[in-house]
Order: sequence, then structure tokens, then C-alpha cells
Amino acid sequence: MSSIAAVFAHGLHTLAQQPLPEPVAAEARRSLFNVVGTSVGASGHPGLAAILATARELGAGADVSDAPVLGTGERVDTHFAALANGFAGHLDDYDDTHLATVIHPAASVLAVLAALAGEARPSGEAALRAFALGCEAQLRVGVAISPEHYDRGWHITGTCGVIGCAATAALLLGFDAARLADAIGLAASMFVGQREAFGTMTKPYHPGKAAANGIAAARLAQQGLKPAADIFEAQGGYAHALSTRVDFEQMTGQMGQRWELLFNTYKPYPCGIVAHPAIDAGLALAQSIADPAAIEAVTVRCHPLVPELMGNPQPKDGLQARFSAIHGVAAALCDREVGLAQYEDARVVRDDLRALRAKTMLAPDGAVARDEVFIAARLADGRTVEHHVEHARGSLARPLNDAELNAKVTRLVDPVLGAGAAARIAAQIASIGSAPDLDALWALCTPRTARTLNKEPSHA
Repeated sequence: MSSIAAVFAHGLHTLAQQPLPEPVAAEARRSLFNVVGTSVGASGHPGLAAILATARELGAGADVSDAPVLGTGERVDTHFAALANGFAGHLDDYDDTHLATVIHPAASVLAVLAALAGEARPSGEAALRAFALGCEAQLRVGVAISPEHYDRGWHITGTCGVIGCAATAALLLGFDAARLADAIGLAASMFVGQREAFGTMTKPYHPGKAAANGIAAARLAQQGLKPAADIFEAQGGYAHALSTRVDFEQMTGQMGQRWELLFNTYKPYPCGIVAHPAIDAGLALAQSIADPAAIEAVTVRCHPLVPELMGNPQPKDGLQARFSAIHGVAAALCDREVGLAQYEDARVVRDDLRALRAKTMLAPDGAVARDEVFIAARLADGRTVEHHVEHARGSLARPLNDAELNAKVTRLVDPVLGAGAAARIAAQIASIGSAPDLDALWALCTPRTARTLNKEPSHA
């Protein structure tokens, strides 16, 4: 009997020989555009600068043949390019989300593309296919072990991401199905990530490390290193060690008929997705409250996952605030908008937000759906103002349309790369199927000064 890794690899390899169905290709283009935006938007963060400084200290940078770090003008070796781009793509918690698993698939897979495209020289069509299948692979692994895997404390974006990254790397490098199975099997011993890291710089490190490890798994398989053939299904293997429930049919079944990538979603707010219904409700409520100081108490009736994942009542900085639903509600009520500015460290610790957070309470209710919320604010004049969000913006029921996604990426990219940069990137990705390679896309993701003067931009 064939192993799970062999069956899985055979299915992925077969799909890699065919054009993507157009709905899947369209979703892959949207996911790629979104994550290019989040990567470029986070390119000035000190955490990314720390990764690049480490690369330079280890002698891993500055060769023109190396791979780009999007938004910076820097080039480093394959390992650190994967680590850096995966980190940046997930840093602001603004990347894509597969709601059934809570995997953020694109950041790590984009990082593999950026690291290997210069060497592998895939056409745009082949690159998009490898990107889509890398996302699909990790999502299928995720649904096979969800939700018990996540419930045990694993950060599923890192633990499943490495499988998808190994698949993308192997497909870019032209592996056959047997060698692809080896890469996937090796990656199953190279996972990383616990939920305890949420609210710190270590969380975005997980998809970066998934990308770097996925490439390493493919390289090792290329050199003949062999994994345990039954690494997924064995009682002491990947799936049973990481979850109390496993359904391999979800991982290997209906390849080409069921696409988990079609259930991907895109965030309107840069924070944990379970807070989005509450933020929607806060923004709606703000239209009826002239002065946030008049609010005496706010109650948010929500799904129990909200306090479990985002229950921090008084975050101390922007990274912690991304895991505080109470902060998101307070920011919505005070600022009447929730974007990157509301998660800046200086904004998070301001007195008005601290005071309103102290008046806000989460009330978990198992009868409330994950993308739903009920909010009520009691005001000083005795009135109570209420709002119900049935489905959050960005959910499968209310997905961001192309215009909203374009506006989001423009807000992320144009301040870094200049006016019109997001539109040029959008046009390049829209025509990626006919592109001879990814060089033009990476060039558009490079600051103009770096392109014209070959100078490194500031990381200030």
C-alpha cells in the first residue's frame, strides 16, 4: 500500500502538470497580490531589520545572484530571503486566512517563490501554479488535523506551512512525484510554532521559518536524503503526534475536485481574524456616539474563541494589541477607523484607548457564530446603543471584493514604493500567466532608489 506522503505527492504532482482551473487561478492571484502587499507594507519593521542584520553577520548577503527581500532593495541568500519575506508577510496579521483551519497560507509560500525564482526561473504560469499548490497542500494537511491540532497550542501556520513550502520548492525545482514525496516527508520533521508566541515577533517568524525549512527539505531530498515513508500515518508520526483526530481523506481525497484555496479570505483589519466582527460592530456603533468619553460600558457578546485567542484586555504594544479584541473595539469607537495606525505602539498606550478598554467586556456565547457579534454600549445619558453583525467583512459570506482588496494593498504598498506602485503590481499579477518569469514583479516590489542607484534603503 502506498504511504500517505506518496499518495499526497502523486496528487500534487499530477495537478502541477495541468493548468489551474480559472477560479483557482483567480483566487491564487488575489492571494498573491494580498501577500505581496502585506510583505512590502511591513518591510520597514525592526524585526525584519534584525533578520537582515543577522544575515549580514553570517555572511549571507549582498550578492546580486541572491534573492530579493520585498520592499527593501536588499538581497540575501536563499535561507534568509525565505525567512525575511515569510516574516514580513505575516508580521501585521494582515495576510490571508483559511477560516476552517486559521492557516495563513500565502506568506510562507510567497517567501519560497522569492527565494527560489532566480535560480529555478519558472514562467509566471508555473510560478502561480506552484504558489497555488503550496497553499493547497498546507491547507489540506490543516483540515486533516483540525481543530484538535490548533486546540493543543500549535501555531498551524508554521506547522502545516512547512509542508506546503516543501511542495512549492520541489515543484519549482522540477521534482518528480517520488522526490516530491521525499521532500514532503522530510518537511514533516521540520515544523515549528506554538500559539504562546502570539503577540510577539516570534509569531511571524513561524511562516518565515516554514519557508526556509521547506526549501531545506527540498534541497535535502534532491541530494538523496530519505524520510520515514510512513511519517504522516505512523502512530508516532506527524499527524498523530500533533493531533488527537486525523482524517487523511481530507488531505489526499478529491484532488482537483475540492480546492481548499477557494475558501481563503482576506482581512480588512490588521489583527487576529476572530476580532473582526467586533471591530465591524464598533465602527457601526461609532456612528451613533458623538463622544467616546460618554461611553460608560461596552459589552461584546461573541463566539468563545474571541476571548480564548484575543482576550488581552490591556495590550502594551502594537503586536499585543493585534490579539486584543477589546483594543479593536475601543479603537473603532475612538478613531472611527481601524488600520495600521491603530496598532502603532504609541497609539495603543494612549489614555483614551486605555480608559475605553477598561470599560469593555467580552461575553462569550456558544450560540454566536465565529463571524458574528452583538455589541451594546451604555452611555452617560442613560441610553444603550446596540448593533448586530451577522457576518464580518472579509468572511466567506462578505468577502472583500477586488476594489476593496486593491484599496487595502494600495494603503500598504504606495507609502513604501511610491504612488501608483500597487496598481502596477496589480497589473503585473493580473497578467502573470503570460509572464516569462517573475523578474518584473520583483522589480516592482523594490524601492525606486534601490532600482536606479543600487543603494540600500533605510530601515528607519
